Parts: sequence; C-alpha cells; structure tokens
Amino acid sequence: MDALRALKTMFNDPFLNKNWTTGLHCSQWYGIQCSDDHRITGVSLVSMGLTGNVSADAFINFPELSLISFKNNSISGNVMNLSSNHKLKHIDLSGNRLYGLISPSLLSLNLLESLQLQDNSLTGPLLEFNQSSLKVFNVSNNNLSGPIPTTTVLQLFTSASYSNNSDICGPPTSNTCSFSEKYTSNSDNKDSTKTYKFATMFLIFDVIGLVAVLLLFMLYCKKERKLKKMIKRMQKETKEEERVEDKKKLIFMAGVEARFELNDLLEAPAEGLGKGIFGNSYKAKLEGCNMGGGVVVKRLRDLKPLSNEEFTKQLHIIAHHNHPNLLPLLAYYYSNEEKFLVYKYAENGNLFDRIHGEKSSKKDRIAFKWSSRLSVAIGVARAMEYLHLNTKSQSGLVPHGNLKSKNILLDEDETVLVSDYGLSSLVALPIAAQRMVSYKSPEYQSTKRVSRKSDVWSYGCLVLELLTSRVSVHSAPPGVNGVDLSSWVHRAVREEWTAEIFDQEISVQTNAVHGMLKLLQIALHCCDKSPEKRPEMTEVVKEVENIKVVESEDEEDLSVDQSLTDESLSITAMPLVA
Repeated sequence: MDALRALKTMFNDPFLNKNWTTGLHCSQWYGIQCSDDHRITGVSLVSMGLTGNVSADAFINFPELSLISFKNNSISGNVMNLSSNHKLKHIDLSGNRLYGLISPSLLSLNLLESLQLQDNSLTGPLLEFNQSSLKVFNVSNNNLSGPIPTTTVLQLFTSASYSNNSDICGPPTSNTCSFSEKYTSNSDNKDSTKTYKFATMFLIFDVIGLVAVLLLFMLYCKKERKLKKMIKRMQKETKEEERVEDKKKLIFMAGVEARFELNDLLEAPAEGLGKGIFGNSYKAKLEGCNMGGGVVVKRLRDLKPLSNEEFTKQLHIIAHHNHPNLLPLLAYYYSNEEKFLVYKYAENGNLFDRIHGEKSSKKDRIAFKWSSRLSVAIGVARAMEYLHLNTKSQSGLVPHGNLKSKNILLDEDETVLVSDYGLSSLVALPIAAQRMVSYKSPEYQSTKRVSRKSDVWSYGCLVLELLTSRVSVHSAPPGVNGVDLSSWVHRAVREEWTAEIFDQEISVQTNAVHGMLKLLQIALHCCDKSPEKRPEMTEVVKEVENIKVVESEDEEDLSVDQSLTDESLSITAMPLVA
C-alpha cells in the first residue's frame, strides 16, 4: 500500500486523492487489480488526464504486476525501469509525453505479450526484442532512429507498428538504410590508351552523377516524410481546436425542436431547485424557445473519469429511451470544468412535495386523492417496465438505480414523468453505494450486488410512501427522518393499529379500500428481502393496472382494522392475484 501511496503522491490527481483511501482493500482503489492476498497485480489508469513526471523506479516494489496501462494521459519522463517486474505481460504507455531511450529492462520480460509505446517522444535506436510471447507491438509516432533489428519477432509485425518515425529504416518498412555502389577500373594501368582513360573518366563522372541523383532523391523522400508529418500534426491541431470550440456549445438530442444558445441559458433568470446526488439543479426561464415554464439545468459532479466520447455515448443511450412516462433529455454540455444536463421543467413539481408538502396549512393544500395516487403508481410502473425491457444488461448497473419520490415529476397535465434514469453508469461505485437508492437494498447490504430486482425493491418503497405518506428511510432527503416502511407496515398489522397505515387523505375514501389493500400487497411483494421472490416489472404493471379506479370518492370514516390481517398481507406465502 505504501507503493500505491507513492504513486498517488506522484500524480497528485484530485480523483485519485479522493478515491485511493487509506484502510480500504486494494481492490476498491480505482484502476487497481490485486490478488486475494492483497498483492498488486495490475495498474490501469486510462484517459484520466494524469500529469507529472514518473520516476524510473516507480514500480520497483510491485513484483507481482502483470498489467501496466497509462494510455491516453499526459505523464512525462523516461520509460520506467521494469527489471523487477518479471511477471509483466501487458504494457500500454501510449498517448503520453514520455521521452528518451527505450528502457533496456523491457528485454528481460520473458512473459511479455503486449508492448504499446506509440504516440510519445521516444528517441534513439529500437532494441532487439525477441520474446516469443510478444503478440502486440507498436512504437509508431515517436522519434526513433536507426535500422529495425532483424530479430524473428520484430520482423513479424507490419510497417504500421513503426510508422511516423522519420529516421527509422529497414524491413518491414520501405525505408532503405544505406546506399553503396562499387566501381572498379583499370585507371591505374599507366599503359592504357587515352581512349580507355577517357571512357574510364566518363564512367566515373556517370557514377558520381548517379550517386548525386540518388542522394537528391533520398533527401526529397526525407523532406516529403517530414512534410507529411507536419501536415498530419497541423490537421490534428485543427481538429483539437474544433473540438475545443464544440465544447463551448450545447449539444441537443435528436428530435428536440427547441433551440437556444449556451449564453441564453447562462444569462436567463435562475431559481435553485435543490441539491441531488449528482449535483445542484436550477430552473432557467427562457424567452421565445417554446419551453413554456422553462428548463431545468442539472449540474453533474462526482462522475467517473469519462472522456468526451464516453460521456456522449452514455447520454445518447439515455436519450434513445422514448416513453410517455419518462422525462426526456433535451441537451447536454461537456467540458473538463463543467458538465450539465438540460430537461424541460415540470410545472407541478415532484411527488415528494405533492405527498408531504403544505400539510401544516390544509386550506392551501390540494387534496391528493386515491385516484391520483393510483395514476402515479401505474405511470411509474409503466416507465420502469420500459427501462427494464429496453436497457442492455451491464455488470454492476441497474436500468434506473435511484427511483424515489423526489425523482417522480408531474407536468402541467399531471402526467407522471420519471427522471434521473440511466445516470448510475456515470458515477463511481463508492459514490453510487453511498447515495443511490438501489444500493441500499437488502442484497447490496449483504452481497454488494445490484440488479433489476433492486429497482423493483425501490418501486415497492416508493409505493409504500405513496400509500402511507411516511418518508422512506432509504430515500429521505438530508435533514428528514424516515422509517423502514415495509417493517413498519408489518408491525402495524401485528400490533393491531392498522388504521394508521394509510394516509388520512385516502383512508376516508370508503369505496377505495379494496384497491388500496391490493396496491399495498403489491408494494410489500416488491419489498421482499429476497430478490428472487420479487416480481418482474411486467408482472407489476399487469397487477397495478388491474386495480379499478372508483367512480366516486366518498369521504366517510373507514375502519380498516378488520380488513388488514397478517393473512391478507402474507405476500411471502402467496403470489399476487388479480
């Protein structure tokens, strides 16, 4: 662990400083692979923007290493001395600022299978690599010089492995290393005739002329290669400038008709909407862009170290989801300093405020009736079913991951919109485990695993909050005390104070008692501690849609003590029924 701390100090990277934490098992350090006996076997820190000068002996205390990858960073220094790392199989130092000679220590790695040093500033001759295990080799785009060694292994690779090294020559490249020409004459024969001498001199001048032409041709070829390299560098710089310019723009999703500039967003009147697990959210009021009540800007923080391409790919996957109960992504902004998402503002707020807000002042509160709550349960179930059926399975990820009442929105027509879906793939696992609802499920607490059934559990907790108007401990906002709703409901039945289970606003609706009991049973089934016993979202949708909405909403005292029993809520012993 001391060796890892030395690496962390060397890079002084904010992400590594935060996530390489003393006391954790090395397998929980980002980018570190280790064996069961805590020995470091791999270091893979790719595309993280790492800087700093790597010392020659940086890996002298990692004898079990089989993998080193610092691909696409900005580290500098010489290629490290790896003579103490005899188990190394894969080395990728490409896309950095390494300079100087290739370290001779690489010749001692008899198990080496892959060596990638391209896109650096290495100089000097190429070493005589001849490990029979070497299958991947690339030193292109450096400043190497001299002939390519004629070892069996190096001659197996194509010229692409050596390209853009202006002074390297010999097969398998087409660059010749030298030109020699011998000419023998009898000019020393003093008895030759003048005609023969003249012919000899003519031939000598002819050869000299030929040599001059060839030298000029070689000089031309060398100049041409340098010119091509210069043009390629200029093209690369131009593309980089264009990329930097693109970073200053909002990127709109396909099919979004409203258009506005980044400056419009930054200059618009803003209203803080609160702080979520991904960062702060703001409402921005825009004029003349057909956005009605405005847009919501969700600033992102604590993300994985993602490149622009990786970030964009994930957002296009999110934007591809199209369902009437999912809040669509309008646009996004990406730069090294700032990343945020843009959504349409939902006029009627979120479900948490709809359930719990304004209860102290009943004259200002719009009653949240049973039919409206059932509509919410149906809309959320349909959205979750769509996500479960249309999201590719990935290890350690769930289709939503953070389903809670704060993330259920109501638009101007009271349409239910599920937000924050798909974002679990953007955050690091330690942050997800600390803040996201699905990671607080019973299975993550015991096995450190989540799945689609973790989303089902989150849905059950949400529905219990909807029915009881009590805050779930698993999704309670900061400063708000919550309860384990599943355990609380079962205890209420056992201790015979079941009249307190349903929220008072719906408990007085006599005609709705059967539907409320049915929805409560579905929610408890979803909250089963065993993931295997929970239903699929398709089954949940079918059962929730079968609950009939009462035609009239009578408000009479309802005694539910005789309606709720341990037998009626025994969801572990009986399947859901219509």
